[in-house]
Amino acid sequence: MYNSTIKGLGKYLPEQVVTNEDLSKIMDTSDEWIQERTGIKERRHIKKNTGDSTATMGAKAARIAIERAGIDKNDIDLIIFATLSPDYYFPGCGVQVQDILEIKTCPALDIRNQCSGFIYGVSVADQFIKTGMYKNILLIGSENHSGGLDFTTRGRNVSVIFGDGAGAAIISRSENNGKILSTHLHSEGKFAKELSLIGPSTEYWVPQIIKENPQENIPYYPYMNGQLVFKNAVVRFAEVINEGLQANNLKAADIDMFIPHQANLRISQFIQKKFSLNDNQVYNNIQKYGNTTAASIPIALTEAWEKGKINSGDLVILAAFGSGFTWGSALIRWN
Repeated sequence: MYNSTIKGLGKYLPEQVVTNEDLSKIMDTSDEWIQERTGIKERRHIKKNTGDSTATMGAKAARIAIERAGIDKNDIDLIIFATLSPDYYFPGCGVQVQDILEIKTCPALDIRNQCSGFIYGVSVADQFIKTGMYKNILLIGSENHSGGLDFTTRGRNVSVIFGDGAGAAIISRSENNGKILSTHLHSEGKFAKELSLIGPSTEYWVPQIIKENPQENIPYYPYMNGQLVFKNAVVRFAEVINEGLQANNLKAADIDMFIPHQANLRISQFIQKKFSLNDNQVYNNIQKYGNTTAASIPIALTEAWEKGKINSGDLVILAAFGSGFTWGSALIRWN
């Protein structure tokens, strides 16, 4: 079988910065309250009428990743798009990106594993390349959260956490020692409703629905059982990281860079302490961007690489936990 490697990375964030102080003007919250619970100082939100959407942001990140990979867009054999906030119920964002980038006919696959979506995508891409079916795969994680959040005091526990953005990677057949070592995926569906949204798309959202159909109970905004999510996250993060290390006969001391899903800075700090990692071995940017779910790992991975924090030969671990519950890890020996 072949090996696969991450050949190019890209990210895109909307220009509009929304600070904790900005949110305190529209809901009963404060900078201190938000930072104490999440570590977040600000996030990016799509500004109306700018043309940004889940698909278009993904395409912008993809263009950068394609250029950095040194391939032609028509060398892409498969598009994988991970998101919980697609532009439409159907079709998925994968075919939209194909159209935006004017990529020749190729398959497009959409993944709906929320916070774990990018990890699931890495695993799927790795398998396709290992079997020789595809050579260059475009993997995107992109989210437009701001189009569907409750920006009132009622929704503050969820709405202060999330931000918009996109990240992308070109995963290709490896021609050197750099490769994806292994991926590890899990789910536990009995907790599905503990972090969920049952409602419409961001194209037809709550204010319009309420106006047309007034009601007391609103099931269209995200719901999160925060304490339960936190308790499960710290356990599953540690388990799936250990699973990856054991599968490759490695130990925590071998980790050069850990990129966690940016769910909550307190979760990342807990895991960092558990594995005795120093600040140079972990990359967090939730302080600037909030939780961008499927986009959080590719954005953080791209940013860490751009800053020179990831080098050839490094052992990089990606790990995520989120809605579903789903969780996973990917171990990568960097190019």
